[in-house]
Amino acid sequence: MKIIAHLNGLRAFEASARHLSFSMAAKELNVTPAAIGQQVRLLEEWLDIKLFNRSVVGSARLTLTKQAVKALPEITRGFEHLSSGLSLLQKPANNHLLTVTVSPAFAAKWLLMRIDSFQLQHPEFDLRLDTNTRTVDYFSEGIDIGVRYGKGNWAGLSAALLMKEKIFPVCSPDLIQQGLKKPKDIQHFPLLHDQSLPEDSGFPTWQGWLENHNIMGINTDRGLRINNSASVIQAAVSGQGIALGRSVLVKDDLDCGRLIRPFADSQSPVELAYYVVWKPEHDNTEKVQAFRLWLQQQAKEIT
Repeated sequence: MKIIAHLNGLRAFEASARHLSFSMAAKELNVTPAAIGQQVRLLEEWLDIKLFNRSVVGSARLTLTKQAVKALPEITRGFEHLSSGLSLLQKPANNHLLTVTVSPAFAAKWLLMRIDSFQLQHPEFDLRLDTNTRTVDYFSEGIDIGVRYGKGNWAGLSAALLMKEKIFPVCSPDLIQQGLKKPKDIQHFPLLHDQSLPEDSGFPTWQGWLENHNIMGINTDRGLRINNSASVIQAAVSGQGIALGRSVLVKDDLDCGRLIRPFADSQSPVELAYYVVWKPEHDNTEKVQAFRLWLQQQAKEIT
């Protein structure tokens, strides 16, 4: 298959797209930034499309094209399946292996930039991250602990509240220069919709945010719909529209200036929250206790 010949290019693209950085992708894949750039260019030539918009100035020097934003969740999911398949071929885990499951968005936008501190504190554990978009089975897939987004009730599992969050519009600083001044101006800009979870789960929607702020007469059916929260954020950074920012996931992009909040007093509460989740029989397991306490300390430091 021709796609096999471009597997390295796909890996380079997927990592670069998550980090919006060739340098960070190179660090993750243990190669040079030049090698990452070359692999991405070869992939673009093969596909005959641009995957990234490249700039030498500004806070967002690498942004995804519309085609890349749409394709990224599926490509990420493909690498997740490959990782799961390889794990089935490996030898049974030892007691020092700590398997943690989180969503790809939570991993990319919160966990991975903090995980070094856990590994420094607990070098005795070998950490394995399972970044799945689906809800994994803790028992059949050997999961020790994880973070889930929901209402805190999962059959057969223990859960403890980790972080609550709020939602508010976020966008690229460039959109302010294009006339985005007040909430009603949203009607003149593309909307970015996060469809990671179904609406009936309590997942935030544009319609719900507008109703919460008594803003009427705006068509929320238009815009780009993406089933990956990290990709929604990346689309907003790229200037492709206005997204409903989830406070936990957009914090670092706001701090770095890649995103801004265009309206003051625009936040709304969310019914769902982040929970640490583990198997009840592992309540007193040293590695599960260590990771749970570390997660709670990290969450406390940013709230």
